[in-house]
Amino acid sequence: MSIARTRQVEPAAVAEPAPVQLAAPSLKGVIRMVAIVGVCAVGLYLTWQVRGVVRLVVVALFIALTLMPIVDAADARVRVARAPLILALFLILAASVVVVGAVVVPSAVKQVRQISHDAPRYATELRGNATVRSYDDRYHITASIQRDARALPSRLGSATGALQAVTVKVFGAVGQLVTVLSIAFLLILRGRNYMNALLHLCGPREARYRTLAADVNHAVATYMLGNVAISGLATLATWLVLTILGVPYALPLGIVVGFFDLIPLVGATIGAVIVAVSIATVDFPTATLIWLVFVVLYQRFENYLLQPLVYGRALDIDPLVTIVAVLAGASLLGVLGALLAIPVAAAIQILLRDWSSHRPARALAE
Repeated sequence: MSIARTRQVEPAAVAEPAPVQLAAPSLKGVIRMVAIVGVCAVGLYLTWQVRGVVRLVVVALFIALTLMPIVDAADARVRVARAPLILALFLILAASVVVVGAVVVPSAVKQVRQISHDAPRYATELRGNATVRSYDDRYHITASIQRDARALPSRLGSATGALQAVTVKVFGAVGQLVTVLSIAFLLILRGRNYMNALLHLCGPREARYRTLAADVNHAVATYMLGNVAISGLATLATWLVLTILGVPYALPLGIVVGFFDLIPLVGATIGAVIVAVSIATVDFPTATLIWLVFVVLYQRFENYLLQPLVYGRALDIDPLVTIVAVLAGASLLGVLGALLAIPVAAAIQILLRDWSSHRPARALAE
């Protein structure tokens, strides 16, 4: 009895951990490590040297991923070869850009001249207020406004002259645009063949990577097409409200709002401020206040109802990641980088999620 009781009290024996022994690396391991570091360094150096080409290819890839669902839908309904469909889509997009430029630029020039012409009347009306008049007598605000307004047409002409002076640079931009569109055309036309050739090299992981590529394609296309659709709706809503308020150049101002609405986070606010300044020169403060109320309500509608409905769960990105991605994209590529930042973040998030989900399986295999 006592012996059995003693055995129950004694703790179980614990195996001691094996001692860690440090050994000198083999010559083969050192050579392999040096080779890997050297190949990575050479790859990074070559990538940096051709960073301009890489940037164009990335932009073309996103354009192709955006337009591919449209081409697929048209290809399923129209008995026409795929290449003419892609060219027709490019022509429609180019015509849209030309029409927008033809509508916005002349209207902007007319509005600048109108503001310059009406500036003395605005200054006189401002001096009718006793508080404004007291500050104006001290700081000469209205005189400065009138002087700057009279100089607006001449500054517009100097800006046009500067634009004509850099015509040579425009040819470079046109060349880059043609390059991007050519690469996008080939990716839309034969992108699936390129992807299948790459996936066949993955061996037993082909099914996994195929699903991963489809998820990334869906996320990018959903965001880009959804962003364009939401901006189009913002253009239409702005045009209707400004038309009801009797604001001139309602359609150009609506296009301006739609363009800035493409930019994440701050674009809608910038467009709203531009329109508010334009409205203030027509009907202040009634129309301006109505516009500001409309902007606040529409932004709530867009953020909490329209965007979740359009994007669904394809872009379930943390807000902090969104802000950092937009700032990084804007610093790298300007407005274009800000536009591409969110789909890039979504693609990286999909890749990381796939990697983390397969990590336990790799650990068990090892």
